[in-house]
Amino acid sequence: MALPSPLTPAPWPSPWYRTSSLLGRRAGALALSLALGSLVGAPTGFAQREPITPESFVTKAARRSGPAVVRIDTVRTVTIGRLPAQGLGHPFFDQFFNQFFEDGLPSRQRTQREQGTGVIFAEEGLILTNAHVVERSDQVEVRLTDGRTLAGTVVGLDSVTDLAVVRVMSPTPLPVAPLGDSDALEVGDWAIAVGNPFGLDNTVTMGIVSNLNRNISKLGITDKRLDLIQTDAAINPGNSGGPLLNAAGEVIGINTLVRSGPGAGLGFAIPINRARSIAEELIRTGKVSHAMVGIGLRPLTPELARAFNRNSDRGFRLPERQGVLITNVLPLSPAEQAGLRVGDVILAAAGARVTNAEELLKAVESAGVGGRLRLDVWRQERQQQVTVVPVDMAALQRRSRAVEDGTYWRRIPLRP
Repeated sequence: MALPSPLTPAPWPSPWYRTSSLLGRRAGALALSLALGSLVGAPTGFAQREPITPESFVTKAARRSGPAVVRIDTVRTVTIGRLPAQGLGHPFFDQFFNQFFEDGLPSRQRTQREQGTGVIFAEEGLILTNAHVVERSDQVEVRLTDGRTLAGTVVGLDSVTDLAVVRVMSPTPLPVAPLGDSDALEVGDWAIAVGNPFGLDNTVTMGIVSNLNRNISKLGITDKRLDLIQTDAAINPGNSGGPLLNAAGEVIGINTLVRSGPGAGLGFAIPINRARSIAEELIRTGKVSHAMVGIGLRPLTPELARAFNRNSDRGFRLPERQGVLITNVLPLSPAEQAGLRVGDVILAAAGARVTNAEELLKAVESAGVGGRLRLDVWRQERQQQVTVVPVDMAALQRRSRAVEDGTYWRRIPLRP
């Protein structure tokens, strides 16, 4: 039996292996041709990968308005009140304390430094920020993104809306951030916050517009008059006064509040349309007039009215409908002069139905100082109309304090 030559190739053990090897060679040839084809021209039947763009809209927005964002450093002098002569609670130390500090420790002053953010909105070096950033400051310094530090002057501030305008003088033109239209915002729009949280300059964070028209009183702040933009863009201490931008890099709000602790992630900004109108008045007059009629209010619902009527011995009943109940009337206020009383229920203002205090305050603001506001009032189980003329809030508050401490009547000259 002849033995196979070692140079003779061994026969294929099976047609299956031959077939699979042939397919493998053909697949390899096809892969090679596709690879070569990709170098010459890609086949039309394959999807093309989009080129990676080096910039996002956040980058472009930050580049557009970021140079106009400034850090504001303030210095204020605070007085620590006199400590009473009560000692330290130990007989030996109390004897020593009272011997040298019979009248208690004297009051002393110390310097307090704080930081905030602002945004340049006019070429004249006008900066928009929060009132609480610069209020009661002895010194204001503005640090620009190019590293320069300029002295700032407070043009005017308004504590009611927490807005202020600061001016700086620069020998060279300053960058200006474009102002957008906050009335055009919708829930879900992009929101970009720029500021100096914890002194970390030029920090950019991103989120969305979580909601609109959040009344500040719902956040437990009753001495302000604001409807706010809610956002989940990170806002931290030091961001106050900085801009909230839209996707185009336009300023849509001024960051003012943030919730800390449980439920963090809630930030709030003043709509730029409101901020713009306040800034214009501050530039023109240095202050802002807010209309006020001088009443305390609480919302009235049919359920509350029924509960009151069941348990009331005041001699009158409340209407079982929605409105606002007058709980207090300031002396010498427009409300008192118009004849409004505690227990009256305001049902409508200027012909529009009123269901809460915020709606009535907006009607008062719309009427303005010196305007005439018609109120539909329920009193003694019948409806009547009362016209009230709002006055400036600051003037009314000064007058009311003077009445309470008795100094108002001493200022009025006696007639013979």
